[in-house]
Amino acid sequence: MSGLLPGGGVGEIRAGVVDAAHACRFCQSPLRLELIDLGASPLCERFLRPDQLDEMEPFYPLRVEVCEVCLLAQLPAYVTPEAIFLEYAYFSSYSDSWLAHSAQFADDMVLRCGLTASSLVVEVGSNDGYLLRYFVARGIPALGIDPAINVAQVAQAKGVPTMARFFGRELAEELVRSGRRADLLVGNNVLAQVPDINDFVGGLTVLLADNGLLTIEVPHLLRLMEENQFDTIYHEHFSYFSMLALRRIFGKHGLTIVDVDRLPTHGGSLRLHIRHAAGAAEGQHVLKIVNEELRSGMGDASGYQAFAARVSQLRRDVLVFLIEQQRMGRSIAGYGAPGKANTLLNYCGVRPDVLPFTVDRNPYKHGRFTPGTRIPIHAPEVLARARPDLVWILPWNL
Repeated sequence: MSGLLPGGGVGEIRAGVVDAAHACRFCQSPLRLELIDLGASPLCERFLRPDQLDEMEPFYPLRVEVCEVCLLAQLPAYVTPEAIFLEYAYFSSYSDSWLAHSAQFADDMVLRCGLTASSLVVEVGSNDGYLLRYFVARGIPALGIDPAINVAQVAQAKGVPTMARFFGRELAEELVRSGRRADLLVGNNVLAQVPDINDFVGGLTVLLADNGLLTIEVPHLLRLMEENQFDTIYHEHFSYFSMLALRRIFGKHGLTIVDVDRLPTHGGSLRLHIRHAAGAAEGQHVLKIVNEELRSGMGDASGYQAFAARVSQLRRDVLVFLIEQQRMGRSIAGYGAPGKANTLLNYCGVRPDVLPFTVDRNPYKHGRFTPGTRIPIHAPEVLARARPDLVWILPWNL
């Protein structure tokens, strides 16, 4: 069946536009332990316009390795951040559940940190102002930092001051020289998107006020592996975090994880509460998660070796299900066009003759096509008119 070609793709496989050094991005140790190889895929947020359908798409290896020294799971940086993030198709404000999550976070942080009109809240990776608008509405000064010019412009139009810049130590020092240090410094689902993790975390240390609080949200590698969430692996995510690795990363830069919350978002995430190490003690919840990871085997190579086989079996199960639905004459359509779906669709080889279309609330994606698999993306009203027998919910993690 032409629409079900596991690992297939439309386009050319390229080695990448940057050299992928075969060393850990945090501790520079040699990388020898493979977690999973998902073949080659295009950039997951490069949704195609109709005039691009006759062009060859660049495909890049999608292979995750684990450093046996610091235990950071990582994808080599085959693509520069500029190629990925300067124009970005993901707008956070189109997810109602994510907005509710953000509003609750703002309420909690105002109380926890005692934020007032004399405070400063800074978010790195602030997207379209989905979070900072709740602080601005309270009269609390806020600053967003995001390299994607198109989403930064949307945030500014909402009244959220936003710098369209990549964040690192240089920008942090520039802000400090201008008299700005963050009482609350936020990084939601941005740490994974940083190829130079030491420069980024070093910048957080510089920008965080002496008594300030840094909060970082990251998908939890333990949940990713236990629940076979392979579709959360894509080129925009350079790293995948266990608590075992996170303690080392922040500790190296003079920061201590004082508390951690478990969140249901993105398939299971951790919200880290971090302060300068001087006078700060590591929280008991941190140690609890570390012990869970050790019991699961994540402290050595053996704990990572069964994941790839489980994912391969899951792909076979997906294809068998889709073929069976076609055999029974049932129609299928998608709901949502998240970046993560493109890992799933490309790895499973799903094409338009199996999934004729999907819909998404984000107008930016309407009339475009999924990368690699070329599946049309429409407005949600099209789904209501088509009334398919089955709807495949692609952003399941929200």
